[in-house]
Amino acid sequence: MLTIDPKDVTVPQMHSYLLGAVSPRPIAFASTIDKEGNVNLSPFSFFNCFGANPPILIFSPARRGRDNTTKHTYENVLEVDEVVINIVNFSMVEQMSLASTEYPKGVNEFEKSGFTPVASTKVKPPRVAEAPVAFECKVIEVKPIGGKAGSGNLVICEVILAHIKDEILDDEQRIDPYKLDAVARLGGNWYSRVQGDSIFEIPKPLTTLGIGVDQIPAEIRNSHILTGNDLGRLGNVESLPDKYQIDTFIVSLNVHPKSVEQIHLLAKEYLQKGEVDNAWKILLNRW
Repeated sequence: MLTIDPKDVTVPQMHSYLLGAVSPRPIAFASTIDKEGNVNLSPFSFFNCFGANPPILIFSPARRGRDNTTKHTYENVLEVDEVVINIVNFSMVEQMSLASTEYPKGVNEFEKSGFTPVASTKVKPPRVAEAPVAFECKVIEVKPIGGKAGSGNLVICEVILAHIKDEILDDEQRIDPYKLDAVARLGGNWYSRVQGDSIFEIPKPLTTLGIGVDQIPAEIRNSHILTGNDLGRLGNVESLPDKYQIDTFIVSLNVHPKSVEQIHLLAKEYLQKGEVDNAWKILLNRW
């Protein structure tokens, strides 16, 4: 295993390891404006959501690693404490990347990247018409994290108005991840697309108390077929099936595994289909 003390490597090396490991990262496509009215549009992957009441988003236009200079976005929010954070999807990712070019101050990245500016309702910076979601925000604090090359500058924003396109909503007015088609930042030049097999569901253990992996019998827990993910899913049930439930299910099966390996392989098939209770019935049956 490679073990690294940040003091023993260069800032670019540490930056590369951080961004390669802490991924995928959502992208804040931030539009800001300076006191002269010049608009800036730039993406930042040091970004996330940090609360819902009040709704808080934080992104960080870090100091440049090569020369310790600050970015126009950072300078703008100090002059005009407002920002629109636009969400990026796959249909706009190439234009978004173009907007990250370090054009001179005063150059409008909306024009350079071909995006359409739309007047915001409550803040001065425009939003991106092509974005599936845009958050108009009031900047409530800008917190520098050191003054060295590569140091972060946390821009803490309160969402005061959200714009969500109808076409990304499901029938219950929730954002559908397939329709959103979001992209995320990896290390180097790499991105990921949140689509297809990359989207999956895991039941959240919020209202239930899972039995835990430690309560799974050792012969199952030490299986060379069942993975850590399989064990996590098995441990997320509140209770185990009783003998009647097991017997009733086993009678309905057309297969009868004869070895521990076959039993675990069959249980794994049911786990892959999301049928956790049936996987338990197979594992607990006395074949």
